Amino acid sequence: MQKITSLPADDALPGWYHTSRARTPRPAHVGQKKARWAIVGAGLTGLAAARQLALNFPNDEVVLIEAQEVGFGSAGRNAGFAIDVPHDIGAKDYIGDVGIASKVLKLNTVGQDYLKAIVAEHQIECQMVDAGKYQAAVGAPGIAILEAYRSGLAKIGRETEMIAGKDLPEHLGTSYYKQALYIPGTVLLQPSALVKGLADSLPSNVTLYENTPITDIDYGDKVTLIHANGKITADTLILANNGFASHFGFLKGRLLPTFLYGSLTRQLTEDEQRRLGGKPVWGVIPAHPFGSTIRRTLDNRILVRNSFSFYPDGRPRAKQLESYKRNHRKSFARRFPMLKGVDFEYSWSGAICLSDNHEGFFGKLAPNVYGALCCNGLGITRGTATGKLLADMIAGERNDTIDFLLASPGPNKTPPEPFLSIGVNSVLKWGHFRAGLEV
Repeated sequence: MQKITSLPADDALPGWYHTSRARTPRPAHVGQKKARWAIVGAGLTGLAAARQLALNFPNDEVVLIEAQEVGFGSAGRNAGFAIDVPHDIGAKDYIGDVGIASKVLKLNTVGQDYLKAIVAEHQIECQMVDAGKYQAAVGAPGIAILEAYRSGLAKIGRETEMIAGKDLPEHLGTSYYKQALYIPGTVLLQPSALVKGLADSLPSNVTLYENTPITDIDYGDKVTLIHANGKITADTLILANNGFASHFGFLKGRLLPTFLYGSLTRQLTEDEQRRLGGKPVWGVIPAHPFGSTIRRTLDNRILVRNSFSFYPDGRPRAKQLESYKRNHRKSFARRFPMLKGVDFEYSWSGAICLSDNHEGFFGKLAPNVYGALCCNGLGITRGTATGKLLADMIAGERNDTIDFLLASPGPNKTPPEPFLSIGVNSVLKWGHFRAGLEV
C-alpha cells in the first residue's frame, strides 16, 4: 500500500478560473467502482489521454479522477501560450540539434492541432487566437539572445520577424522593450476556459470525478485507488499528475515542482485601451528565461507573470504570493505608465513540473501503470500531445513521434534534501536577479 503524502492545495484567486464561464463540477466519487482504465489528473495531459483512450476503446469505461475542480489547478493557471516552436535554453542558438528540434516541433504541433480541432468541433469559448508570440528584450544581452534564436529557428525552416524598439508600440502599446522577435505559430488562449470546455465535451464513455483526492494506492494485479469516501479499482492506471507522481511512488527524486506567479488586471476601459494602443491581442515571452511574461487578452486585461519558487511537496505558500505581487506591480508600472489607475483583480501561483535535464517521462512505469509526466513548462501543447500519444501507444499504435518520446532518458536524478531545495531556490533567485529589467 502506497500512502499519498502530499495533495494539491492551490490558492483561491486564479484569475483565469474566475473570469471564465462558471460550470457545475462533476460529483466526487463515493462507494466502490471498477473499470478497465483509470487516469489520475484532469489537467491537459489527463484530459487528452482520457479523450483519446475513450475513442480508441469505445466499449470501455474510462475513469478520470481530479483532486480539485477542473480548471482550478495548474492547467488553468498558466500563461495561456500554446507554443509550437522549440526553445532550448541550454543551446547557444536556443535550438541545438536540428534533428531533435524538428521532432520537438512536430510533437508540439500534434498537441496544438489536437486542441484546435476539439475547440472547433465543440465550439469551446476559450479566447483562442492564432496570434504568434513576441520574444522581447530590454537590453543588449537580451537582444543577443533574440539574434541567436532567430538564427536557430531559421535552421528548422521557421520564418520570423525582428522588430525594432521604435516600432514596438504599434504592436504592444508599450515602448519598454528595445527589440522583439515575432514568431508566428503560437496560439494564445484562456487556459481555464479551455480546460473546462475540454472536460465538458469528453466522450460519453468517460466518467469524470472531481474533488476526489486519492489518499492511498495499492499496486497489484489491479490498481486500487483509495480516497476518503470509497475506492476505484482499475486494470490499468495512467498517471497524468506531473510533480505529484513522485508521491504515487514513481520518479522519486527526479521531479522539480516549481511555482510561477501571475496577476491579472481588471478589464481596461475604452479610454485606457486608447491610451495603451497597439494590437488588441498579443503575448510577450522574455528574452531572458527569468523575465516577465506579459499578455493582453481578448477581453482587454493585462497579465503579468514572473517570480519563481520551489517546493518539493508541490504545494504553494501564501507568503510567497503576497511578496511576489509586489514584483508584478513594479513590472506593470515599468511597462505601462499610461495605465497608472489600473489595478490587479486577481493574483495566484501556478505549478509547473521541471526536470534537471529538461526531459519528461513517457511510457510504462510498472506492469499496469503508465505515465505522461513533466512537461517542463510546455503543458498546453506538450501535455496535450503526450496524453493523446500515450493513449494511442496503449492501443498499439507506433509512429516516429511516439518512438521519439520513448527514446527519452527521462528526468535525471537530483540531489537529496535539504540540498535540493537550497540549490534550486538559489538558482531561481540568482536567475531572477540576472534577468534585471526584463523582470
